[in-house]
Amino acid sequence: MLVEASKQRNWKPIIKQFEAIVGTKGVVQRREELITYECDGLASYRQRPEVVVLPRTTEQVAEIVKVCDRNSIAFIARGAGTGLSGGALPTENCVLIVTALMRQIIDIDLENQRVTVQPGVINNWVTQAVSGAGFYYAPDPSSQIICSIGGNVAENSGGVHCLKYGVTTNHVLGLKLVLPDGSITDVGGQIPEMPGYDLTGVFVGSEGTLGIATEITLKILKTAESICVLLADFTSIEAAAAAVSDIISAGIIPAGMEMMDNLSINAVEDVLATNCYPRDAEAILLVEVDGLQVEVDEMKKRIAAICKQNGARNVTSAKDIETRNKLWKGRKAAFAAAGHLSPDYYVQDGVIPRTKLSFVLQEIENLSKKYGYKIANVFHAGDGNLHPLILYDNAVPGAFEKVEELGGDILKLCVQVGGSLSGEHGIGADKKCYMPNMFTEVDLETMQYIRTAFNPKGLANPDKIFPTPRTCGEAANAQNLKQFEKVELF
Repeated sequence: MLVEASKQRNWKPIIKQFEAIVGTKGVVQRREELITYECDGLASYRQRPEVVVLPRTTEQVAEIVKVCDRNSIAFIARGAGTGLSGGALPTENCVLIVTALMRQIIDIDLENQRVTVQPGVINNWVTQAVSGAGFYYAPDPSSQIICSIGGNVAENSGGVHCLKYGVTTNHVLGLKLVLPDGSITDVGGQIPEMPGYDLTGVFVGSEGTLGIATEITLKILKTAESICVLLADFTSIEAAAAAVSDIISAGIIPAGMEMMDNLSINAVEDVLATNCYPRDAEAILLVEVDGLQVEVDEMKKRIAAICKQNGARNVTSAKDIETRNKLWKGRKAAFAAAGHLSPDYYVQDGVIPRTKLSFVLQEIENLSKKYGYKIANVFHAGDGNLHPLILYDNAVPGAFEKVEELGGDILKLCVQVGGSLSGEHGIGADKKCYMPNMFTEVDLETMQYIRTAFNPKGLANPDKIFPTPRTCGEAANAQNLKQFEKVELF
């Protein structure tokens, strides 16, 4: 009904209202300029918005949303556009509210270890703002030099250090929100624990379906006395996976633990020439430990011994910041480097128990052979967050549809072994058809109760997260998604 009404809508007076709020330069309406906003980082899905509005303040966001509410216009919040699940994908005849100009660091309170920012602030800017005083912001997605805090909140982003320090929701103290009717409210606060319902926790990871965060209070951490990064290389990916399980089983919780396979290693070396990663290794393991000097020295010895016991050929380590950054640079550039391997790639974001790493990686290899597409594996090994990159050429007719099917099989496998559809990229438009694989009808209905309470008209980011018959068809029926139910797991 919203789409039909939108097709017959006279947009000129509505655009005039937006211009009155943000000025003419804050409204994008020319068709050729709107192309910039027709997708997020998942470029395979595209839909041009009707108009783009760029506010600078909470009050402007609220007034824009009120216009949408009065006219029953769907609106979608967008940050830097780096999301990988189609979360900021426009819907037909929608208004895209882009927070890229909301880039103020509002307050830095070092004494209480917190920072308040607008949603357009880039992730890495937070650490840059406080690093001189010996602090940092822990969640660090690979895209941290370009992704925004608002987007991180929407998707509950993780990163290299999420193993020890948690994902975005563990670092958000409070939020100022514009709700879908344009009202402004505050949830959470300035301290970690607040009485009443945890509305901050409900909002983080809601992917723009409950409103728009316009101010975000973050927890910052004191930089550790000592930090060390170890690089271990293995002749088999199974051996590297076994080392991951053994490290955690030994009671060691690294700050981060990442794995890359041979395809990814060579892609990174081809592009960056770090000369850190041995090209003939089937897998490398990057492990960072931090803490007091004595703790780090002891963990370093134990991790090296565990890696050697699992067949690591070499284990090197670095404590100086320049070498540590060089070791991490390749891992954080792995997605971009995959572009060197293939004209296109499709990345997924499933989570599995660490004990199932070897099994699932072998199953992914089997799926790769079945479909005939190479898959590069880069992932947060410590918490089992996989990022398989399926390499393909979108110019080949029907290739993307096959790749989507392959990606879906990987997600279903992750759920089948006791994992999740997403660790940090969100559900968005990409994975919503698979939600019934993980949740019962009652589960999904309960989530919809929350969505409806915040967003009764369904205007905020419609057609995301939850399956709909129009787009998912038979895939919305959990009974038809059991391809792996007979797989022997143990």
